[in-house]
Amino acid sequence: MEELLDPALGSVRVFLMHDDNKARKLRYNLGHPRVLTFGGAYSNHIRAVAAAGRRHGFETIGVIRGEERLPLNPSLAYAAACGMRLDYLDRVSYRRKHTPEMAARLRERWGDVAILPEGGSNAAAVRGCAELPADIPVGYDVVCCPVGTGGTLAGIAAGLPPGRRALGFAVLKGAGFLAGEVARLQREAYGRVSDNWEIDVDHHFGGYARTTPELDAFAARHRVERVYVAKMLLGIVDLASRGAFPAGTRVVAVVTGQPSTPVAEWGAPTGFDSGEPR
Repeated sequence: MEELLDPALGSVRVFLMHDDNKARKLRYNLGHPRVLTFGGAYSNHIRAVAAAGRRHGFETIGVIRGEERLPLNPSLAYAAACGMRLDYLDRVSYRRKHTPEMAARLRERWGDVAILPEGGSNAAAVRGCAELPADIPVGYDVVCCPVGTGGTLAGIAAGLPPGRRALGFAVLKGAGFLAGEVARLQREAYGRVSDNWEIDVDHHFGGYARTTPELDAFAARHRVERVYVAKMLLGIVDLASRGAFPAGTRVVAVVTGQPSTPVAEWGAPTGFDSGEPR
């Protein structure tokens, strides 16, 4: 595994694990002949669902926040090329996407569909992400990941062996609500909430898709994307420089969104209720 090198880390070692969390979230959400989901115009989740639909032969519908803009941007053009049918909701309606009324409206328009939440974070996604710790090839004390909707962190924490912890870095400003989301997702997936995780809400650098000169320089120096990964890594470096990690701590930082994990067929999920060794 690649190691992050930065003098500010001191004796803390940070190993980079490239992993496609979108594929993990989808793994146990497959099986319905028609899937509808939500996302912004540049959503990686929309791309992942579209690609999975093409690969496995099920219909996909993407409900996009905002008005249609032509020509399509590269993300939506890719989704359309995969066969995804694109629909649009104005921003006021989009904020109600999780309500039963909106689900009924969408089913009236699109028929019998499986509806996945924005970002793909649901109980099935948590079970998929719970398999990640078993794939870590180095010894570690802490696993870190960026947090947008909470599903990846909820799953990683559920799949950790005893004595390890998970630390998520919120990429949103005002993200105090995310702790409740992670707890809700774990409860829906496993019936209980683990006590081995926390969320850092202080390294959002202005909010989702916002940046600063410091973040830009860090992302360029380490050749990582800024919206998610750079915020997490710079957050780890900052915490290490302030002594937040004990000396010698070994951190695995999950570099999300990498096309290294294929979307597999339906299988038996793992997690802290699976009884499998970790």
